[in-house]
Amino acid sequence: GAEEPGMEAEAQELPLGCGGGGGLPAAGRSPEGEERREPPQASVSNGGDEDSRRELVELKVIWNKNKYDVKFCLDSTGAELKQKIHSLTGLPPAMQKVMFKGLLPEEKTLREIKVTNGAKIMVVGSTINDVLAVNTPKEAAQQEVKAEENKKEPLCRQKQHRKVLDKGKPDDVMPSVKGVQERLPTVPLSGMYNKSGGKVRLTFKLEQDQLWIGTKERTEKLPMGSIKNVVSEPIEGHEDYHMMAFQLGPTEASYYWVYWVPTQYVDAIKDTVLGKWQYF
Repeated sequence: GAEEPGMEAEAQELPLGCGGGGGLPAAGRSPEGEERREPPQASVSNGGDEDSRRELVELKVIWNKNKYDVKFCLDSTGAELKQKIHSLTGLPPAMQKVMFKGLLPEEKTLREIKVTNGAKIMVVGSTINDVLAVNTPKEAAQQEVKAEENKKEPLCRQKQHRKVLDKGKPDDVMPSVKGVQERLPTVPLSGMYNKSGGKVRLTFKLEQDQLWIGTKERTEKLPMGSIKNVVSEPIEGHEDYHMMAFQLGPTEASYYWVYWVPTQYVDAIKDTVLGKWQYF
């Protein structure tokens, strides 16, 4: 009937809840000696474990001359990145044009489009307040120009334009589609004339918010915000092409004229230059 040496000491070394001390049954058995199963242990998270397993990428978001250093999940989509940009800039996603090697697809993840650490994300767009502040004077100026034009003969009959139009349609001008409105093509608009009768091309750099006007001699890079107005009129006898002017200053002498613009791109050019492209 004597206890074996060491039994009491071994019982005291068992952890609490595992059958140690006080005559409690050993772990895994009921008082009757039957084996019982312990409930599975629930994992506990403080909310950061999942984030720690997500691979992050460091980005440089550039908008309106402001730069933001952002760490973002590589498996998040372009749409989720737009939400992040909204929280940084106040620019609504619907008014954002996000560029990374072209237009950022909303449905794909950053991993799928091969975004890497240090990548630059260009954002183009204006807040609603900015649009109202900029477009109000532009629209007023546009109305004044239209009222003045109504008092004059058609532009294409004026002497300064006839000397260019009388050269005829350029052989390499881009095809026109009458009665159709299209977005700007991904290539420059080319094959047109300027007021000197030289060849000119228009390149719309949306990611830089610039219009590039290129000739054989040089290329002018104009910020969209510096263009106060856009005037256009169909060319008589060739109504599927327009003559168009970009107002770069307060007087008519500051108008840059371009002739033989395909009619399907006229509205897209105006909307892009006047800051309305984000509503497409």
